[in-house]
Amino acid sequence: MAMPIITLRRKRIIIDVDTQSRFFLNTSIVCVRNHQQVLANIRMVMDWAQFENIRMISTVQILTSNNFYCNPRIASTEGQKKISCTLRRRHTCFDTDSCIDLPPEILNQYDQVILYKRCFDPFEEPRVDRMLSGLQADELILIGTPTEGAVKATALGLLARQKKVTVLIDATGSYNKTIGKIALRRILERGGKLTDTRTLLSFSSLQLIGLGNLG
Repeated sequence: MAMPIITLRRKRIIIDVDTQSRFFLNTSIVCVRNHQQVLANIRMVMDWAQFENIRMISTVQILTSNNFYCNPRIASTEGQKKISCTLRRRHTCFDTDSCIDLPPEILNQYDQVILYKRCFDPFEEPRVDRMLSGLQADELILIGTPTEGAVKATALGLLARQKKVTVLIDATGSYNKTIGKIALRRILERGGKLTDTRTLLSFSSLQLIGLGNLG
């Protein structure tokens, strides 16, 4: 019998989808549109999460011959790395394999769990599937990239597992504005919520962490 990932219900958990360097470097062929503004909002969410002691689950897409991101021009270690602002001090990482083992009460031991995956849909990776499926929270808040790919797959997978999902539309990046909107509409139709960073965090919370004067 599998040990529970967490037994205490948490009010909120942030799901950080593939916030890696190559999606936010304007020299990368897979850089998302409006990457600077999206990254600024992601930084804001990270500061808020640390201030509020909100736990995080992060996925990292690794390059394989079976996915779109496998391209000699971007297949570098640096490109695969997570953006530094999305790393919490107390974090732990799990590589890709067919195991589903995870330490019990892992989210009580760490602020952030980083899970590597070989596909854009995290539920195709056994350990990631177990982690996400076992989460107990009143709200799962999604940020990351790309909206029409991994973000959509993550959101729909969580909704199919009866999780309460909120996507921060200005902290997710897409390649194509129209296709990104279609992806968000599908998430909404399946029962997800859409909001923006400032609405979720509230102006008063932003002031407390020194961000209330940002334009």
